Amino acid sequence: MTTSPTIDLRSDTVTRPTDAMRAAMAAAPVGDDQYGEDPTCNQLQARIAEMLGKEAALWLPSGTMANQVALRVLTRPGDEVIVSRECHAGWHETGGSAANAGVQLVEIGSGGVFTAAELEAAIKPRSLPVYAPSTLVEIENTHNRSGGIVFPQDEVVRICALARRHGLASFLDGARLWNASIASGVPEAELAAPFDLVAVSFSKGLGAPGGSALAGSKELIAAANRHRRMLGGAMRQVGILAAAATFGLDHHRERLAEDHANARLLAEALADCPGVTLELSSVQTNIVIFHLAAGALDANTLVARARERGVLVNAFSARTVRAVTHLDVSREQAERGAEILRELLG
Repeated sequence: MTTSPTIDLRSDTVTRPTDAMRAAMAAAPVGDDQYGEDPTCNQLQARIAEMLGKEAALWLPSGTMANQVALRVLTRPGDEVIVSRECHAGWHETGGSAANAGVQLVEIGSGGVFTAAELEAAIKPRSLPVYAPSTLVEIENTHNRSGGIVFPQDEVVRICALARRHGLASFLDGARLWNASIASGVPEAELAAPFDLVAVSFSKGLGAPGGSALAGSKELIAAANRHRRMLGGAMRQVGILAAAATFGLDHHRERLAEDHANARLLAEALADCPGVTLELSSVQTNIVIFHLAAGALDANTLVARARERGVLVNAFSARTVRAVTHLDVSREQAERGAEILRELLG
């Protein structure tokens, strides 16, 4: 067993607040957010609304709750939501879309993206009452299970315009929208502009210990506030966590490019390993997904052996592994992690 510091590549959610972030949290002015009296949270919400080009924003405890609240706001039970294949809402929210919003998800496209033509083909005709009505299209940007790819913005614009013509609402699961903006050079407001409602997360690339936000029109955010309370997400002195998010925006957003470079380094080191399939074009931000051929180590064995060497990665399926770079992984650690994984893969 190694005595070196663990290199944790399981997720960008494992980051711990820096000393400076903790100091900002400790010094944050707070009040009761239920009464709208937490000044730090109010300032963060106003900032997020401005950054995303929306009228208003609402802080929520987690990204999953933000996504679930968005579904409650934009759909009714029995509706159909059209999403990208292997989206977070369908794969990593424990069936919440069905349990909380009463909707069914239909996956389209491949590799985390889809086209306006594919959306149009998936929309159910409302003239036939046997179909669940298609009322919402959801895009995940960046797309987690497809390796953190950035959804092409020109296609986003076409998709949302088509949705409006067909009477569908649009929602952006932008938990890693900061990564998408840094990677593409497109401002967050432009990435968010085509959508009715947008979610962003503070607990991934920005390194805060918790928190997400929804942004949209004043009317939609008022409805989201009600559903947040119904789901138990209304809290009190949230300025402590809002201060962490604000610190992350101020100090950790621009450095996301370092995470992207480290992910690319890791991917290039693994791509030519025996039995590994890794599409380098999919490594656009901080997530590396690679597949293990039959006859090579299976994912669970690789994960276990890597842990013994002090490298933590996640098995996404029997022969699929994910590694994620983040604030707590230096370039030297990325290089060492790649070296260990290469040794284990032969």
